[in-house]
Amino acid sequence: MRKLLLGTACGAAVVLAGCSTNVARVSEADAIKNASYSRAEISSRQTPVTQSVSLYEAMARALKHNLDHRVKMMEADLAQADYDLSRWDMLPKVVANGQYYGRSNEAGSSSLSLLSGRQSLEPSTSTDRDVYTGDLTASWNILDFGLSKIRAEQLGNEALIQEERRRKAIIKIMEDVHRSYYRAVSAERLANRLTTLEGDVKSAFETSRQQFSLRRTAPMPALSYQRELNDIQAQALRLTRDMQMAKLELAALMGLSPDQDYTLQVPDKMPRPGRLVMSYDEMIDQALKNRPEIRENLYAQRIGEKEIKKATLEALPSLEGFLGVDASSNDFLYNSDWTGYGARASWNLLKVFSTGKRKKKAKAQLALERERGLATAMAVMTQVGVARTRYESLTKEYKTANDGAMVQGDILGQIEALSKASSASKQTLVRERMNGLLSEARRDAVMAEMAEAAAHLYTAIGYDPYAVGVDGTEDIETIAASLKTLWTDRAQSQR
Repeated sequence: MRKLLLGTACGAAVVLAGCSTNVARVSEADAIKNASYSRAEISSRQTPVTQSVSLYEAMARALKHNLDHRVKMMEADLAQADYDLSRWDMLPKVVANGQYYGRSNEAGSSSLSLLSGRQSLEPSTSTDRDVYTGDLTASWNILDFGLSKIRAEQLGNEALIQEERRRKAIIKIMEDVHRSYYRAVSAERLANRLTTLEGDVKSAFETSRQQFSLRRTAPMPALSYQRELNDIQAQALRLTRDMQMAKLELAALMGLSPDQDYTLQVPDKMPRPGRLVMSYDEMIDQALKNRPEIRENLYAQRIGEKEIKKATLEALPSLEGFLGVDASSNDFLYNSDWTGYGARASWNLLKVFSTGKRKKKAKAQLALERERGLATAMAVMTQVGVARTRYESLTKEYKTANDGAMVQGDILGQIEALSKASSASKQTLVRERMNGLLSEARRDAVMAEMAEAAAHLYTAIGYDPYAVGVDGTEDIETIAASLKTLWTDRAQSQR
């Protein structure tokens, strides 16, 4: 007994020691290893940039390489895998069992007479000391089949919800690509001229300061001129500051690392805005039909409706049928293998009493989803109105900014002609060149906002930013060509 107790205590100590856990923090070596892996993995997924990046190539790279989009794609794939796996739950269960049983002595027994109280049989056995058994049983529960079918349909709707969330993510990414691309293009168009003028501005400012210090000019005109030069340059730098950051934002959207050097395809002229041809009601109808949020809510309502059916079904009796083949190595058995079959009926009576409460909860959830649908529809309608109004407002702003740039260009032409004839000072020429640069910066800034507003209008309507036949697995050139055709045709039909 002592040996047995000692062995039991040692075994218990070993089990307890095995159950103890000690979670270590991430070491510095592991963090360094993970950082190296992340950088290498991100770089390996990038398609090399071999030429100037156009708008449609930027969109294609975002569709193919954007990491946020890839996360949404994997979430959608995982939801689809759950749905595919759930359909197996509707099939009958087929279970194979194998068992070995042994003992140190014979499993003998005797019988006791219930009438006389005497032992009526000598100790005997009907079981071998070592027995192997096995069986293969198929069973099918009708109630489980119904519940599994409902769960599979719910998971199917969950997979469709994840697909709509993927659509929503890529639509937003394409809108961000438009904004960042046109801002980056604007910055590149102005960067060369700004660099050229920086020297002239610095020279004019220093000359004016020197003349002021030597008292060779009237103090107030000189100081006013210096202040004007400084203010104009500060305005131009403020306008281009955000635009210069847009190139880094665009690189992130395209899945490029921040240190990746690339150039943009800079058009000679920025695209002119188009006029809206769709009415407000037509846009609303399209948005309520296409927006991912609307469709996601419809799938959520389907799930709620299935939940009501599931609550009702769970209150019903369960009927299960089974059929199995059994075998045993026990030599005392007359039939060592046989076929078993039968049926079972069960009923969880407690669920009958809770059915009303569960149905009430399911109906409340469905009512909540329907109310959310109305709130989403209202938000979508508002977004369409805001997006349309913003685009129309920016169209007017662009015309004003473009007219201002045109007038400033004419003024600059006159000043340059006067400067060549020595009828205008260098300071005046530099000032008007800065004014010209500033007016172009304003015009390009409005153009970038308007391009973003156009993309946001498509987002509000709920249009897919890519053709049906494109899934992001194609090469960059194929995706870019498809996007160019789609967006060009869409712009001509909607604006």
